[in-house]
Amino acid sequence: MHKLSMDQLNRVDVDTFKSQEKNPIAIILDNVRSMHNVGSAFRTADALAIDRILLCGITGTPPHREIEKTALGATQSVIWEYYKETIDAVNQLKAEGFQVYAVEQTDNSISLETFEPNHQQKYALVFGNEVHGVEEEVIQQADGTIEIPQFGTKHSFNVSVTIGIVLWDFINKLKFIKK
Repeated sequence: MHKLSMDQLNRVDVDTFKSQEKNPIAIILDNVRSMHNVGSAFRTADALAIDRILLCGITGTPPHREIEKTALGATQSVIWEYYKETIDAVNQLKAEGFQVYAVEQTDNSISLETFEPNHQQKYALVFGNEVHGVEEEVIQQADGTIEIPQFGTKHSFNVSVTIGIVLWDFINKLKFIKK
């Protein structure tokens, strides 16, 4: 067993990535304050060929040194947009036919392992501020909420970890689990 080289990984270049078909998922970052978390979202979005990222409110935007530190160039490949108000991003994606789900703990959230995405549907997933979570107004406008089961003393994961868990679960269900 040996580690693969960059050539052996056979990754596409940025131009090819931009023109290839994307997975029908958009990420909305609702007032995410850490530039490292924003960069991580870009890197994960690139790795999983996500449609786009919508950066909202206080969420930092490229170009920014701290974003690039974790994005490792993914800000060049992933399409992104900025919205001053998160609700405007939600409304825009709904108008484009996306179902919007906030990733948040609510009184009627769906546990991630039981959520079954429709293979014919586009999804927008809202990830919230590291301390305050997703804005209440956004939760009210969403089509639903999804929650990751947890078993320890803390009530949440870091937002970048949450993005990775939720996106991988969606991709796994959409691409690898046949219905």
